[in-house]
Amino acid sequence: MARFGLFGLAVAGSVQTALAGCKPHKPVLSCSAEAESGLVDSCKVETFGGLVLSTQFWDTYTGLESEGQLLPANSFTLHGLWPDFCNGSWTQYCDFARQYDPKPDPNTTTGKPDGVPVPPYTGPSVDTFLTALGHPGHKLLAWMNKYWIAQKQPNHQLWAHEFSKHATCFSTFAPSCFSHKDLKKHQDLLTFFDVSAQYFKFLPTYDWLAAADITPSNTTSYTLVDIQSTLASHHDGQVPYLGCSGKRYNETEAGKGSLDNGFTALTEVWYYYHVYGPVQAGKGKPVGADINGGSISSCAKAEGAVWYYERAKGSERKA
Repeated sequence: MARFGLFGLAVAGSVQTALAGCKPHKPVLSCSAEAESGLVDSCKVETFGGLVLSTQFWDTYTGLESEGQLLPANSFTLHGLWPDFCNGSWTQYCDFARQYDPKPDPNTTTGKPDGVPVPPYTGPSVDTFLTALGHPGHKLLAWMNKYWIAQKQPNHQLWAHEFSKHATCFSTFAPSCFSHKDLKKHQDLLTFFDVSAQYFKFLPTYDWLAAADITPSNTTSYTLVDIQSTLASHHDGQVPYLGCSGKRYNETEAGKGSLDNGFTALTEVWYYYHVYGPVQAGKGKPVGADINGGSISSCAKAEGAVWYYERAKGSERKA
């Protein structure tokens, strides 16, 4: 079970006070029969996005190296913290009053033409919201600029996207859960970013793989099941989702004639949880990526079919 203290990076007393009131006497597990909005306080229990995903990227470049936007050494990067419905489906951009994404993707609430259009945000970038919150915001911002890295766009645009598309769809991050008189504007954004960081820090994917002699290489490939079993051994035996891109295996020379059409370049890992109490409490119960019967990977399954590529020269910070 994932366990970490609230706000390990950016402690804000007023926020802790507000959320302390949201802690139930008997923690209720999201997606359980008890976790329905009519039965529990939705600030105390995640009743909307009860299947929580902590997601990570493995990128090999940022596209903005010339501007100093680099990838961290010996680490995956944070992608986000997502609230799926208990059946594995999801929604997005749930509160236009907290829509800070300048380039909404998708650009409707359903991702389809008949969905409600999401208005692009044109105001100050979200990093300015953090700096306005003083020391906690500055400290968190420094961490995010090291580990929460975007590709082909400034970091703050990725952060705005993740908050607007996903954070607004958690019941426990709703503005009504931050009603303490001392709370500052955008404290919900600080809270979401900080909690996302804490889940990420609890899941050191790079270190777990390295301990099993699975390290980035442009000359050695790996087998999907070996990566899955390694990560599952650190996730209560539950297999996370592994995402791959690049060529399909049966389009490569090695896979010519194969029926395996999975992709061959490892790019993402998604860890699934049900959570006790509010998401902010950090009490997650790992569950498998196939909890609803869906796919657990887009990667090729053949032996030695997955590449975990090295970072491009000049794209990584020095350790």
